Amino acid sequence: MTTPTLSHIVDAFHGLYPPHLAASWDSSGLVCGRLQAPVEHVHFAVDAISATAQEAINLGAGLLITHHPLLLRGTSFIPDSDYKGNVLHTLIEGGCGLLGAHTNADAAVAGVNEALCEALNLQGYEPLTDQQQQELVGEEYSVGTGRVGVLARPLTLQKLSEELAAALPATAGGLRVAGSPQKLIRRVALCGGAGDSLFEAVRASEADVYITADLRHHPASEFREQELVRGTDTALIDCSHAASESLWLNRAAERLQETLADQGYSIEISVSSLNTDPWDFHVDTGPIAGSASTPR
Repeated sequence: MTTPTLSHIVDAFHGLYPPHLAASWDSSGLVCGRLQAPVEHVHFAVDAISATAQEAINLGAGLLITHHPLLLRGTSFIPDSDYKGNVLHTLIEGGCGLLGAHTNADAAVAGVNEALCEALNLQGYEPLTDQQQQELVGEEYSVGTGRVGVLARPLTLQKLSEELAAALPATAGGLRVAGSPQKLIRRVALCGGAGDSLFEAVRASEADVYITADLRHHPASEFREQELVRGTDTALIDCSHAASESLWLNRAAERLQETLADQGYSIEISVSSLNTDPWDFHVDTGPIAGSASTPR
C-alpha cells in the first residue's frame, strides 16, 4: 500500500459523488490544497468552520471534506479577521486541503438522502424529483433530489418521530412535527437539509410524511393548509439542518477508504464528533394547543 496524493483522493471521491450531479448554483469541489501533496489522513465534517478546521489540523489531516461549501456565497477578501479567511488560513498554514461535496452528495447514490433512508430502514426508495440515470460501476442507479420510500412496517407519526430522533445526533431544537401523533405512516418522502422548495414533488409522491429541515412558517403553513383542503393530510417532520445531513459522513468515509484501498492506497480516515448546529439550548414555552391546520 502506498500513500495517495491529494489529486488521487479528489479523483476517487468524485468518482463516488460526481461533481456533475451538483446544482448549477452550487459551489462544490476542491477549495484549496496542493494536488501533488501526499495525504495520509482525511477528516470529514458537515461544516467548514474554525473548530472543524482546527480539529483537522490537530489530527494531522491533509484534507478536510465537508458537506457544506465554505465559499457557497463567495467572498472577495480572505483576511484572517474574516471567518472564512480564518478557516482557509488555518487549513493552508497547516498543510490541509478543503473539499466541499454539497448537492452532488445530496443527489448521489449512497449520499446524504440515502443515509437518512437507511437510518429509517426505508424500502424501495427512489429520487423524489429530478430523476436521471447515472452509470456507476457497471450498474444503473437513479440519482436526484430527495428520496421517497416505504417503511419496512407501518409506524405512527409519533413512533416514527421518536425513531428518527434516536437516529440523529442530539441538537437543541430537536424535532418539530406537524400532524396527528396517531397518524399511520407507510410512505416517507425526505430531503436532508433545507427542503421546503420540494413541496410540489412531495404532493406528487403521495407520501404520508415529509422529513426535511429548515421549514419556514409560510411554506409549512401553506402546505399543511393545502393538505387540509385536499383531505390528504401529509405530515411534516422538521429536523436540524446539520443533523439531517450528518449521517452521511460515516458512510462517505467508509466508501472513500474502501475505494482507495482497492486502488492500492492506504489512508487514515476520521469523522468529526463536533456539533456544528449553531444552537446551544432551547426554552420550553409551555403546553401548546394543536395546530389549527391538523384535522381533529
